[in-house]
Amino acid sequence: MLSPRGLSGLARNIVSGPVRSVADFYIPFRIFQVEIQNAGEKTSHVFGLDAVNGSLDLYTWEHLPAEDETFLLETRNRLPIMLPEEDGQRMVADKVRRLIFEQGFFRVRNFSIAAEPVPGEIHVPYWAAFRGHGIRAHIAVLDAVRRQMEGSRVRQMLRQWLTSIH
Repeated sequence: MLSPRGLSGLARNIVSGPVRSVADFYIPFRIFQVEIQNAGEKTSHVFGLDAVNGSLDLYTWEHLPAEDETFLLETRNRLPIMLPEEDGQRMVADKVRRLIFEQGFFRVRNFSIAAEPVPGEIHVPYWAAFRGHGIRAHIAVLDAVRRQMEGSRVRQMLRQWLTSIH
């Protein structure tokens, strides 16, 4: 997926250069149990908010990840947690509210959101492909869990981390 074949792969190699290396990295997410009350219905959801700066889209799980669905990994390829915990709770509620309103403002009645943080965090794995010609480098990022290419916010987050002094 990071090095597509065919015409799209050829075009990407011409513009951005061939893949020079691939690395895994991990973005920390805080998990929230969110209760939504709307029009007399109450639903429960599990969302993850990136704990770096809260700029990424919410991560969604069908249920709280169980112990056998995660594993412990020691690595230095993890972005630091920088978002204050209290800001995360407000940001999750705001992002969920925006999602509900996007589905139709006129469907919203007797609306409330309660977001409760789940202790700890989870680090979601990503793959970064570094492409380039000469000294110029381009980055492509793949969410290793959902198997989908990520956009500019994840690339920018990775770029800032790579260029910061650790």
